[in-house]
Amino acid sequence: MALKGRNSSPRQLVIVLDFGAQYSQLIARRIRECKVYCEILPYDTPLKELLAREPVGIVFSGGPSSVYEENAPSCDPKLYEAGVPILGICYGMQLMAHQLGGGVAPGARREFGKTELDVLDSSDLFAGLNPELICWMSHGDAVQSPPPGFKVTARTMNSPVAAMSNARRKLYGVQFHPEVVHTPWGVETIRNFLYQACGCKGLWTMESFVQQATEWIREEVGDKSIICGLSGGIDSATVAALVHRAVGDQLTCIFVDHGLMRMDEGSKVRETFEEFFKMKLVYADSAERFLVRLDGVSDPELKRRIIGEEFIRVFEEESKRLPQVDYLAQGTLYPDVIESGTRSAAKIKTHHNVGGLPENMDFKLVEPLRNLFKDEVRALAEELGLPSDMVWRQPFPGPGLAIRILGEVTKERLEILRQADAVVVEEIKRAGMYRRVWQAFAVLAPIKSVGVMGDQRTYENTIVLRAVTSEDAMTADWARLPYEVLERISNRVINEVNGVNRVVFDISSKPPATIEWE
Repeated sequence: MALKGRNSSPRQLVIVLDFGAQYSQLIARRIRECKVYCEILPYDTPLKELLAREPVGIVFSGGPSSVYEENAPSCDPKLYEAGVPILGICYGMQLMAHQLGGGVAPGARREFGKTELDVLDSSDLFAGLNPELICWMSHGDAVQSPPPGFKVTARTMNSPVAAMSNARRKLYGVQFHPEVVHTPWGVETIRNFLYQACGCKGLWTMESFVQQATEWIREEVGDKSIICGLSGGIDSATVAALVHRAVGDQLTCIFVDHGLMRMDEGSKVRETFEEFFKMKLVYADSAERFLVRLDGVSDPELKRRIIGEEFIRVFEEESKRLPQVDYLAQGTLYPDVIESGTRSAAKIKTHHNVGGLPENMDFKLVEPLRNLFKDEVRALAEELGLPSDMVWRQPFPGPGLAIRILGEVTKERLEILRQADAVVVEEIKRAGMYRRVWQAFAVLAPIKSVGVMGDQRTYENTIVLRAVTSEDAMTADWARLPYEVLERISNRVINEVNGVNRVVFDISSKPPATIEWE
C-alpha cells in the first residue's frame, strides 16, 4: 500500500526515477532522512502519470547504461518544461545534458572511488560547504560541455563538468554519488536541492506518517472487519498497533504458530499482545500442518511459496469463525518488494508475503508499511509506543527457521537449530552487541563431518554462524565479532546442542550473498 488518496498523500512528494542504479534505494533513504517523503518509480513512467502525482521535485538516479547506447533508458524531454525541479545523479546528469544539448562522451579516464572535487560555484547545491571536497565517483562517460543556459559548478581532474546547474529552470546535475556514505557531505547537497530548489519544509516525520496512515486505513477499511497475521517480528507487530489505532476492535490478530519460530517465541507473542496491547487475538497452533506441507521439500523458493500459501489458508479458515472479514493487514516492507522483483529490479528471492501469496485469496490486502525501510519501521514502532524489546528485536524472516535449514525441514532439525540459535542470541546479548549488529543467527547446514567428542568419533551436523551489520537490509557487511565471542558461541553450541560437532562463521557480504541463506 502506498500512501495515496485524497486524505493520506504527503503534502510534499519527491519522486526518484530509477534508471537501473544500484543506489536508487539509498537516494530514497537520504531524501527521507531530510524529512521529505519520496517514492521510487521506473524511468519510463508516463509523463502524465508522473505529473499527476504533483511532485515538488524529481531525482534522476544513476544507471549502468551510456546515453549513446541503443535503447538506453530515457525520459520524456517535456519533463524539463514542466517546471518541476530536477536533480540528475551520474547517468541522470548525463541524460539531462544529452537531452538538452550538452556534450557527453567517454571520459579520458574512468573515475571510480574517492575523488577530489573542486567547487566553482557555491550558490545552489554546494551552499554552505567547503569548496574543496571529497566525493565518490563511479562512471565511464562524462559530461564534456554543459547544455546552453547551464553553468559548471564543480569539476574534478578527469571530469570537466562534475556538477552543473540552471537555477532559473531549477535543473541540476552531479556526476558523483551524494547518496553514498563515501561522499560524507553528500546529504547536504541533497538537502540543498530539497529545501532551496524544491521548497520542501521537512513534513515527513513518523508522527505525520501515523496520522496519514491512520486516515488511509480508516478510509480503506470503513466499518469492515480486518485481520492481521502476527509472526512475532517487529513488522507485523507495528502493523497490528497501527491498524488497531485506526479501527480499534474491528481488528482481530491471528497468530499462526507454524512451528518454525525461535525458542519460546510463540508464548512471548501471545503474552505481549493479549496483556500489553489488549487486542483480540486468535492463536492457531498449526505446526503439524506446516510440517506436513514441507515434508520432503528442499527447494528454498518452493518452501517460501508453500509457507506463504499456507499462512493465507490458515487465515481464511480462522476468519470463517469470525464475523465477515474483508481485509488482511500485512507487514510487507520496501526491501521485500524490491527483492521479490519489480519492473526495474531483478527477482532475488520470493518473500512469502509478496511473491509467495496465492492468487486466489478471500481478502483484500492492507499493507501500510509497504514503502518503508526497516529503520523507519523501528522509528514508527517507537512512535506507536511498542515495548523496547520488541522494537529492537532483530529481524526474523516470515518463513522462520525453515529457510535457515538447508534442505528438508524436520522436527529434529528444527530442534537442533532452535537450540543453537538461542545460544547465538544469548551470547550476542551478553557481549553487548545485540543492538550493534543487524542480525545474528544460526543456520543448520546438514553437511556432516567427522569430530571427536569424549574420545569417540562423531559424524554430526554443521552450524553456520551468520552475523551482519546493515542499515536497511538492502546491503550488509559481515560483523567483525570478537574472537572471544566466537569462541563462546562455538563451545556452547557444540557442548549443549546434540547433533552438532562443528561451527563455522560466514564472512560473506550482501551483495554478492544475501543475509539469509535461502
